[in-house]
Amino acid sequence: MSEAVEALVIGAGPAGLMAAEALAGQGARVVLAEAMPTPARKFLMAGKSGLNLTRDEPRAAFFAHYGGAAPGLRPAPGDLENGEMGPAEVMAWARGLGVELFVGSTGRVFPVGMKASPLLRAWLARLAGLGVGLRTRWRWSGFDGDDWRFEAPGGIERLRPQVVVLALGGASWPGLGSDAAWVPWLRDRGVAVVPFRPANMGFRVAWSAEMARHFGQAVKGVALQVAGRVGRGEWVISAAGVEGGGIYEVAAAMRDGAEAFVDLAPDVAPEELARRFARVPARLSVGNRLRRVLGDPVRAALLLEWGRPLPAEPARLAARAKALRLRHEGPMAIERAISSAGGIAADSLSAALELKALPGVFAAGEMLDWEAPTGGYLLTGCLATGRRAGRGAAAYLAAARR
Repeated sequence: MSEAVEALVIGAGPAGLMAAEALAGQGARVVLAEAMPTPARKFLMAGKSGLNLTRDEPRAAFFAHYGGAAPGLRPAPGDLENGEMGPAEVMAWARGLGVELFVGSTGRVFPVGMKASPLLRAWLARLAGLGVGLRTRWRWSGFDGDDWRFEAPGGIERLRPQVVVLALGGASWPGLGSDAAWVPWLRDRGVAVVPFRPANMGFRVAWSAEMARHFGQAVKGVALQVAGRVGRGEWVISAAGVEGGGIYEVAAAMRDGAEAFVDLAPDVAPEELARRFARVPARLSVGNRLRRVLGDPVRAALLLEWGRPLPAEPARLAARAKALRLRHEGPMAIERAISSAGGIAADSLSAALELKALPGVFAAGEMLDWEAPTGGYLLTGCLATGRRAGRGAAAYLAAARR
C-alpha cells in the first residue's frame, strides 16, 4: 500500500533543500527523502576548509564560468540566466538565515565563521518551520507502477506524490550519496541522460622518484594557461598527480584535450627572466641555479621534471619556464572528483526543469548536464536550479488545484 503525499523532494543536498524551501514557501506539504543518515553530507564536506557560497563579481563575468553540453543550460539551467538566483541573491538568502558573510580578496564569499554547519542548521530549522518532513535513510530504489519505491529503515516504503523534484546529484563522491543509481530508471522512462565525466578533478602524473620529496606541497605563484584561459590559483603536488583549486579552474578544458602550460614566473617578463638566468654563476648546480632564479624549490622541481632536457641558453631557458607543458596521463577517476559533468540532457527538460517524459517530475542540481568550477560557481548553480525546479513544481501543483 502506498502513502499519498502532495510534494516529494528526493535528495537533501543544496539543490534538494532549496527545492523543498521553494515548494513549502508556496504552501505545499513537502516530504524530503534522503538516502544518507543526515542531510547535505557533501555540502558539509566541501565546507570543511571554508564554505565558499558564491563569487561577488559582475554578473557577466560570473555567468561566463558556466558550461554544459546543451546551449539551453548556459550559464546554468534557467535561474542564473534570467537573474532569479545569481551571486547577489545567494548572499541575500544566506543573510536571511542569519549568516554573516565576508568577501575575500578574490571575490569569494564565505560565512564569517567559514563553516557550513551553522548555515545548514539554520536552513533545516527554517524548513522544519515551513512543515517540511525530512525522512533520512530513505533510499529511492526506482518505480513500482505509479508509486515511488524506497528502501527505508522499516523496510520497503511506497509513496504516491502529486509532484516530485529529483535532486540526487551526479556521479562524484559516491560515498556521500551521489552514485548515479537513478540513471537507468529515468532512461527506462524516456529521459535522455548524457554519460557522466569527472569535473573539478585532478590529473594523474607519473612522477620521477626525485619528486617524492615534494608530495603534499602547494604550487604557489604560478599561472596555468589552457585554451586561452589563465588560472592563478594554488594547486598541490600529490603522489597521484596534481590537484586543487588552481587545477580545477581549467580542468574541463584539460579533460577535453586542451594542453596545459605552466608559467613559473607569471609576473616576470621573459627578457627579465632570461637576464636573471644569465646572472647566476655557472659553478652552481642546475637545481640551485633554478631555485636561485625562481625563488621556490617546488617551481624549480617542476621545471626539472617537465622541462628536460633543459636548454643552456638563458633566453630559451626563460621561454621554457614561461610555458612549461604540464605532462599528465589524464583525469583522475570520477569517484575522486569534486563534481561531475553530464546528466539529464537539456532537450529532456522544460524551461521550468520539468522532465518532458514524466509530467510533474522536475530535476535540479548535478543531475543536469551542466558544469561549473569550484570557487562558489558550482554551489550557486545547485542552489539556483533547486529554486527553479521547486518553483516549477509549485506552479504545477497550483495548476492542478485549479
